[in-house]
Amino acid sequence: MEKANPEQFSKARLLVVGDVMLDRYWFGDTSRISPEAPVPVVQVGKIDERLGGAANVARNVAALGAQTTILGLVGDDEAGKRIAELLQSSDVDSQLEIDPKVPTTVKLRVIARQQQLIRLDFEEAPSEAALAHKLERYEKLVGDADVVILSDYGKGALGQVAFMIKQARAQKKMILVDPKGDDYAKYRGATVLTPNRSELRQVVGRWASEEELTQKAQALRRSLDLEALLLTRSEEGMSLYTEAGVSHVKAQAREVFDVSGAGDTVIATLAVALAAQWPLEKSMALANRAGSIVVGKLGTATVTSEELQ
Repeated sequence: MEKANPEQFSKARLLVVGDVMLDRYWFGDTSRISPEAPVPVVQVGKIDERLGGAANVARNVAALGAQTTILGLVGDDEAGKRIAELLQSSDVDSQLEIDPKVPTTVKLRVIARQQQLIRLDFEEAPSEAALAHKLERYEKLVGDADVVILSDYGKGALGQVAFMIKQARAQKKMILVDPKGDDYAKYRGATVLTPNRSELRQVVGRWASEEELTQKAQALRRSLDLEALLLTRSEEGMSLYTEAGVSHVKAQAREVFDVSGAGDTVIATLAVALAAQWPLEKSMALANRAGSIVVGKLGTATVTSEELQ
């Protein structure tokens, strides 16, 4: 079984770029229906705030003991300041671009009696000026990293992703991308792409058999000039498609409480192992273990090197 190597991991330097967000949870109790509309009244008793999106990826990288820098966009508001505080307490070097024209992306979930009643999203596409400035900072930061993680949640922070990949490649950096949407052409030239089943289906269509899946995944990998395509398959584990063929790791059966953020943990672990110069298959096995541990925790969570020992 693959074991984390804290000493190797502490030397690894990673740059995470992408859509930074704040996950807010309001927990409360509900015992009556509102007189104003047929909706439950929630008496909020507890508020929890966690890093979401690319910020959660960075938190996962830092939890493994690697040197972590994040580049992202936040608004000039209270949520943006909260993200900066949470990153600092997670030992992440935060290079946040403040965009005064838009609010920080926040996902607010109201939960009563272990049930999510509603999710409210606050988000706007970033301004051109903020994106241009972020790109300048990226050019400076990419040189110091062993591996670059591009965490795309489709909120606009990775508008220039094709250019970012070109720049990182020019400096011979490894680039891992957690993709979004149905246009993967913009990710051409990345080292590894890590879609889940539904994301891959959006791009290549359905498959009827394992053979057909392999054929479609390999065709996509070649057309995008990727070194590897890592497909995360929930209860079916993971499949790694490379020029050498396909290899699978089985999911490690355990009680699943919450899959939110599991993809963030997987790409973070894979990236740290690769930055520590582990081979791809060994890195995938470790990422698979990390993913199976994190789904046993509630909400977006992290896995430490000690847990992977």
